[in-house]
Amino acid sequence: MGRIQLEPASVLHSRAFRETSLIVEAFTREHGRVAVVARGAKSLRSRWRNVLQPFRPLLLSWTQKSDLGTLTAADQVASPPALQGQSLYCGLYLNELLMRLLHRGDTHSEVFERYRQVLSELSLEVAPQPVLRVFEKHLLEAIGYAMLLDKEVGTGADINPQSWYDYQADRGPTRVSGAGKNRVSGSALLALHTENLQPENLPELRMLMRNVIGYHLGGKPLASLSLFSA
Repeated sequence: MGRIQLEPASVLHSRAFRETSLIVEAFTREHGRVAVVARGAKSLRSRWRNVLQPFRPLLLSWTQKSDLGTLTAADQVASPPALQGQSLYCGLYLNELLMRLLHRGDTHSEVFERYRQVLSELSLEVAPQPVLRVFEKHLLEAIGYAMLLDKEVGTGADINPQSWYDYQADRGPTRVSGAGKNRVSGSALLALHTENLQPENLPELRMLMRNVIGYHLGGKPLASLSLFSA
């Protein structure tokens, strides 16, 4: 990959590396998720000490000779979204979701732009659940796990808004006789399909997306979900 210059990015996570450095996991527009060593970033005199923080719009430069790059420059280019309380927890959830679902080096520029937009919307204290559900849907589609929301699996029949469905994460919805545990209504599936979510759809869709995302994470729970009910 060589030398990358002034790449739009956001920090997803960082961890200590040796005595004074950090390994920074960043989501970039053209290079997807990358990991770079920020040498000396923990030092009190480091120019990066207060820059390499989650949610800040950054331009990163680094050299890449292996899976782990070396940061050469980091500049904040705009004010970060004002996330606090529930919106902050939602932001942490999004970061963990991207960390867990994205493979390093896979480009997802559309997801990057959606991520930035969602952070901006959350900073305005909009109702978070509709925003998160739509983001989750698009993220799954981008990484090859698009959800079937308007047709029954197997038969191809149109989803009936008055019917109930059992949704298998690896296949799609199958019509069942009535409501029950882990079942979702046709109206909720169609609401997510059209991205026109109503308040009555949200409990069902939260359950649906937790199940689907959990399946693709191999059943290992997201730590950020312990902070709030996303």
